[in-house]
Amino acid sequence: MSENDSTVGQPDQADITEYNDPNAPWNQAWEGDSIVGWNDDVIKEFRENSGKVGGAYAGGDLILLTTTGAKSGKRHTTPLGPLYRGDIMYVSSFIEDKYPAWWYNIKANPQVTVELRDKTYGATGKVLEGADYDEFAAWVLANNPLLADFQSKVDRPLPLVVLTLDGEG
Repeated sequence: MSENDSTVGQPDQADITEYNDPNAPWNQAWEGDSIVGWNDDVIKEFRENSGKVGGAYAGGDLILLTTTGAKSGKRHTTPLGPLYRGDIMYVSSFIEDKYPAWWYNIKANPQVTVELRDKTYGATGKVLEGADYDEFAAWVLANNPLLADFQSKVDRPLPLVVLTLDGEG
């Protein structure tokens, strides 16, 4: 896998070239309370099927990221699509108005759990900042057209977190 291979482990979204594409999974309409419990259903399906899920993310590579709440101290699990820069796994977010809770949680407590396919790993998350952020973000924006398009539509920098798997737990 080369450093320029930015599609490894990502959903096959060749037809989705813009963040605002109505067919993108993150732009699906939710009716009423249908989004309530969405993560719970995805987490359950992920664990029952060795990391495979259906629906909007069918065929995509997902991880379950479990962080410790920065304020609450409680464990929180979030399904995310891992991205790769060579062998470096990283995650970001398409939340427009704020950074995601998992970003704040990792900033406060970098020890996380990553479930990848049928394996569970202890891991360390690193919120990229300063020169590390600048270099990595420049690569991401040059190699991930969807994140580049999203960045062009928001005023704050992309949240970027590198995940280093410590070993199977």
